[in-house]
Amino acid sequence: MESSDPEFDAIAINEAQLILAEKRTSLSVLRTGIAVLVLPLSILSVLIATSRFYDFSQVLVLIMPVLILLFLLVIFGVYLIIRAALRMRRYDCLLREIKKRHGSIAEFID
Repeated sequence: MESSDPEFDAIAINEAQLILAEKRTSLSVLRTGIAVLVLPLSILSVLIATSRFYDFSQVLVLIMPVLILLFLLVIFGVYLIIRAALRMRRYDCLLREIKKRHGSIAEFID
């Protein structure tokens, strides 16, 4: 363990706390993205399960907007997941930099 100025250690701890808070936010966005991605799949499952009760050619005008909306939700869910994963990776790199700069607090940051 190396000795350093307590003021710089406090700043490093505050930086680490901020980055970890941002990482928690990204995890929440990831969870939301997964939920948005699963929603169209469950709606599509219900539509397929009940398809024997209606004629597809007669309800095509109603099903096409629903399918377009479901496709847009899938795209949005994938976007949220990718964005959150990239940000979490960036935050991990920032935490590694803090560990390198401040060896005295590196053992507390995981």
